[in-house]
Amino acid sequence: MFEERAHFTIGEEATFTKIISDEDITTFTKISGDENPVHVNDAYAKGTMFGGRIAHGILVAGLISAVLGTVLPGPGAIYMSQQLRFLAPVRPGDEATARAKVTEWDSEKGRITLLTEVTNQDGVTVITGEARLVMSSFIKKK
Repeated sequence: MFEERAHFTIGEEATFTKIISDEDITTFTKISGDENPVHVNDAYAKGTMFGGRIAHGILVAGLISAVLGTVLPGPGAIYMSQQLRFLAPVRPGDEATARAKVTEWDSEKGRITLLTEVTNQDGVTVITGEARLVMSSFIKKK
């Protein structure tokens, strides 16, 4: 059984890291239906501004969901909104680290705001944003 946290500290942060594989991209393509050739076709992608295939931005942003749902704020956290800004591509084989940092905590309403970002293995920020969540124990049951 998962324990839902009831308190968070401004500045508290957590990370989740994953190597983005060809299999991840293929699976995401099948699940999402996004067959944009910049993600799935080497010949096409070589002719783009990226010079090769890149991972779907939303696939990489999914790592933010992983850190939020499993670490900080963790189990019981429900997304209310997520703002994203894509700054650089992630390629197959890149290691991506999602980071979440608490910027606001409303203990009366159970709402939490976090700065979110994803960096690659070189420390380059590839995605920035802000997430707002509510802890499920604060949602009124009908």
